[in-house]
Amino acid sequence: MKKVQNILNENNIKPTFERLSILQYLESGTNHPTAGMIYEAMRKKIPTISKTTVYNTLKILKSHDIIHSISVPDGETHYDVNTQVHYHFYCTECHKIYNLELDCPQLENKLIEGHKINNFHGYFTGICKKCLKKNNN
Repeated sequence: MKKVQNILNENNIKPTFERLSILQYLESGTNHPTAGMIYEAMRKKIPTISKTTVYNTLKILKSHDIIHSISVPDGETHYDVNTQVHYHFYCTECHKIYNLELDCPQLENKLIEGHKINNFHGYFTGICKKCLKKNNN
């Protein structure tokens, strides 16, 4: 909990119990949750939490580049604490999102064909290896 408190303090964000809990939840896994998933997880810990608190916290964290949002074909916004340049793979079978570590030398210099890149979001779609294995059995 100390790590997430430091993150909030470094960004001049008041470390409320709700904000600390939400950021701790995001830091604890790589499941790329939606706001709804975060809300349901937080309700178990904080029964009085509102959806508005979750959405406002996500908005604050995103505005300080502590998290990124991911838009994939399922139509919902997912959230990721990994703010480094990386790609995502969206499985069209199980609807899970996986991080992909791929080299993209063009993004290293943050300049492509004379355009300055401030932010990058990329994803691939297909069938993940778990679903492929399940379907082959």
